[in-house]
Amino acid sequence: MQGPGPESPPAASRLVALTRPVSPAFGRCELTHLARQPIDVEKAERQHAAYEAILGTLGCRIVRLPLAPDLPDSVFVEDAAVVVDEVAVITRPGAPSRRGETASVAAALTAHRPLVAIEAPAVLDGGDVLRLGLRLYVGLSARSDEAGVAQLAAHLAPHGYAVEGVALGKCLHLKTAVTEVADHLLLVNPAWIDRARFDGYEAVEVDPREPFAANALRVRSGDTDSVVVAAAFPRTTERLAARGLDVRPVEVDEIAKAEGGVTCCSVLFVAAS
Repeated sequence: MQGPGPESPPAASRLVALTRPVSPAFGRCELTHLARQPIDVEKAERQHAAYEAILGTLGCRIVRLPLAPDLPDSVFVEDAAVVVDEVAVITRPGAPSRRGETASVAAALTAHRPLVAIEAPAVLDGGDVLRLGLRLYVGLSARSDEAGVAQLAAHLAPHGYAVEGVALGKCLHLKTAVTEVADHLLLVNPAWIDRARFDGYEAVEVDPREPFAANALRVRSGDTDSVVVAAAFPRTTERLAARGLDVRPVEVDEIAKAEGGVTCCSVLFVAAS
């Protein structure tokens, strides 16, 4: 499916959304907590294009990586890097089949940040990393371990960041269970995360009938502050809207069959001046 070119408007935007097209091998994706279902790749492509379009509407400049036809999970670019203002940390994904995804992500980020990397035998997925100001929480999951947390902490400590691990076992990544939707406001599934680890933050709990709804993407560009959510979770969306948030639903149900959500499909960062 033909999507936007390597970069799409608005060209003047400094907020970049790094994305990658859906692989034709998407049906062979890694799965940990979900049963395998047939995936309609063309439908997933259409949903991904709509996702990119929403990010563009919210002020992001879309920078699209090359298609990776032999890497089924490569649309989930979030897992390949952790980007803060000062540096980009290239990860070492927990699934061996995904380690070929990082080189092209690193190449795209070299123009914007100095690069450092998580080294073997440590593993770290970007989907396990939740940044709240100068503190980063890392899910200790099937894809990220204590050694990965320690390396991330060592890379970021010189820039004033603190990093700590969070026990996780009932979902794939930390950001499946908790995300930031506004300043000092989290969206959480309390069945999948210890809410006490985030004392000091207000929280909106997902509707219990929508356990996967905690994955939301906050997009801040200029005066715009919006939250992209999966359209499959209307009850939780209503809870966010009731807090006065600008909520932007997008259909990603086909992508969700691969244990993906709205944070997984992009890496957002402010471009280098």
